[in-house]
Amino acid sequence: MFEVPTDLYEFAYIHAPDERLKQLAIMAEPEDWEPLEAPDRRPMAVLKSYIKYTFARLAEEGKVILSDDGAYYVFNTGLVTPNQEAIFALFDRNQNDGQQVWHFLKWCKRYDLVNFSELPGITHYFDDPSKLVLNMSKELRVNIDHIVSENKTRFPEPFNSMDDYTLQTFLKGAIDNAKERVCRNYKAAVPQYHRGKVQLLLPLCITNPAKADLALVVEDHGSFYRASTCLTLDMAYNNARLLARPDKDWLRPNEGRA
Repeated sequence: MFEVPTDLYEFAYIHAPDERLKQLAIMAEPEDWEPLEAPDRRPMAVLKSYIKYTFARLAEEGKVILSDDGAYYVFNTGLVTPNQEAIFALFDRNQNDGQQVWHFLKWCKRYDLVNFSELPGITHYFDDPSKLVLNMSKELRVNIDHIVSENKTRFPEPFNSMDDYTLQTFLKGAIDNAKERVCRNYKAAVPQYHRGKVQLLLPLCITNPAKADLALVVEDHGSFYRASTCLTLDMAYNNARLLARPDKDWLRPNEGRA
């Protein structure tokens, strides 16, 4: 029996993948899929990451399914058209020797899938909804030393060239401000999915109080939270987009773009 791999490009041959992503972006409800950093050199990078990791999760859950006649595979992208119709990825058998067994055929809607008596659902990432909200009654333990020593290059100028002590001082202030922001608006803590875990992202506004520069990654350890790394906004958005399209509060892929 064929076992669906978690790597989309191992599973199927996709001709002109960038063009296929553009087709999906046009078909889906409007969303900015370009990264903040180097959008010209990495077109559709956010959408590419979304499809790659969504497929991997669906393969783990057994939600990439074979048609009744064995001629097609399909998965639910989790995206919808402007009319809120679900968008599926359809694959047929590859006719070219020496390539993957399956071949990407097209993006389609529910009514196109006549060979399937049942259609797969979307990804499932969590059972406890409380994991999506930061519990302010819990202690937040932050490894400031580790964040500065391991992630210094992610900080904006001139902070990435400061000595560690000075940067730690600025970082502590930004973390305090982030916690106050979450107290005022719980949605400021954005959930992300990374390496099998749901984590929370807090905005670190270092250069401008109205604009996040980085995202602090917060992990739930039961009686307390722990934070030991920070992400660029592109990295954070890629992870957060797997769960849902984040509210446009601070984590926006087009933040600062002309």
